Amino acid sequence: MIKQSLFSLSTLLLVLFLFHCTTTSAQPAQAPAPPGPTNVTKILEKAGQFTVLIRLLKSTKVGDQINQQLNDSNNGLTLFAPTDNAFSSLKSGTLNALTDQQKVQLIQFHILPNFLSLTNFQTVSNPVRTQAGDTGPGEFPLNVTTSGNQVNVSSGLVNTTVGGSVYSDNQLAVYQVDSVLLPQDIFAPKPPAPAPAPAQPKAKTKKKTADSPAADATDNESGALSLTARNGMLVSIGFAVIAALCL
Repeated sequence: MIKQSLFSLSTLLLVLFLFHCTTTSAQPAQAPAPPGPTNVTKILEKAGQFTVLIRLLKSTKVGDQINQQLNDSNNGLTLFAPTDNAFSSLKSGTLNALTDQQKVQLIQFHILPNFLSLTNFQTVSNPVRTQAGDTGPGEFPLNVTTSGNQVNVSSGLVNTTVGGSVYSDNQLAVYQVDSVLLPQDIFAPKPPAPAPAPAQPKAKTKKKTADSPAADATDNESGALSLTARNGMLVSIGFAVIAALCL
């Protein structure tokens, strides 16, 4: 009797265990926790040698714009990241001479509004649009060319080569460049302003002299008028004298 009870209890426990396993296996597997949001400044901090770029990304708020765009859309971005040595190679006072808006444009000039792998650069069409503007003249475009596995980037004033990939996750690509890309729209020398047209001298009125033909004609006309008036006066006097004698 005891053995039969133990057997029944064991059977019941086995049935409950099998039912629990069947029910558990039928549920979907739990998805892994999503990774944290992309933060471009943290990526650069981890890579090292980008302290000046990080400072500019923070002071201009462009870093926040990059993070927001990456986390709110699927378009992706490509960043050409100048090293600290690249910034130190600039002429002293270059960054301090820029306005706040020009600093924003300078950083956005290093950002392409789509994700590009190293092999994608072989198929891009120049000029390449940047976050600072568009592809037209005066709108901050870049030119990208390839030679084998080498990628060359030109701003029109600066030519540099991509030194390697710093980070890539199929949404954000960060490439090291050893020169700061200076846009022509900010750093190209401005043409000198055209000189004002010389003032036209006023026309001088020629004075008539006594020796000129016009002066002679005027004098002759004046003399003729005087003579006529004199003759007329004499005639009038003559008529008056005759009239008086006849009385």
